[in-house]
Amino acid sequence: MINSMTAYGRAEKAADGLSVAVEIRSVNSRFLDIVARLPHGYGGWEEPIKARIGACLERGRVELRLTIRDERRPEAGFEVDLPLASAYHQALCQLRDALTPGGEVPLALLAGANGVIRPSEVEPDLDGDWPLIEDCLASALAALQDMRRTEGANLAADFSRRLDFVEAGIDAIEADCQGLVEVYRKRLQARLEALTEGVVALDPARIAQEAALLADRSDISEEIVRARSHLSQFRALMAGPEPAGRQLNFLLQELGREMNTIGAKTDQADVAHRVVAVKAELEKLREQVQNVE
Repeated sequence: MINSMTAYGRAEKAADGLSVAVEIRSVNSRFLDIVARLPHGYGGWEEPIKARIGACLERGRVELRLTIRDERRPEAGFEVDLPLASAYHQALCQLRDALTPGGEVPLALLAGANGVIRPSEVEPDLDGDWPLIEDCLASALAALQDMRRTEGANLAADFSRRLDFVEAGIDAIEADCQGLVEVYRKRLQARLEALTEGVVALDPARIAQEAALLADRSDISEEIVRARSHLSQFRALMAGPEPAGRQLNFLLQELGREMNTIGAKTDQADVAHRVVAVKAELEKLREQVQNVE
């Protein structure tokens, strides 16, 4: 099965005055890289959340954002840090005495000092909130995986079309390379006749032997067999149940090497053009495979 690494999932849950929202985005990456952004006080659930994501996904950069609105808490209050305020006041008095003796130290200036007045912190009920967070996370992951599968199905359809083109190109290359011995024999004989201008009698048996040697050096049957094997394995991995992005990328690299070898062995223009077309299609496949889990 082909799953895309690019996807998005979101879910919201609410119960007894607690509202939870989970957003998950994933993009392609060589490994599984999870970034979780949690509200203040909920850092203790970072590892359990990452573990649940890791149990569902194999690869990709995953960004999760957890948003919580708790209406059960009392109205926000404020705390005054008196020791800090006293220290600020003493410092301000020293500054006043040095610059403007007899002046007043404004209370607003003291109240606005960083950390003197701060909101009261209420510790969240981590254990009590976790079931709702876990349920919301599961729903967001399900949405993410649904989108991954949908995008993967589109990729698989595109892969199938391109693989058919590559296979047809390989078949045409094989057909073009049939009868190479006769092609080389005629070409060699024509060149020798042009050089000797009919003065020297040519030995047909020797020409046939040299043509066979040239054809053997240009034989691409092994490369064709391996290329077809790679295509067969590619299709089998696409249909398999396990994530196969890395294996598919490797097979495309091997197909590219076979095409390079075929191109290096042949000196026929038609075959060279077909090799270029197949390699261009393989490059498009490699770009798409980078997004496969």
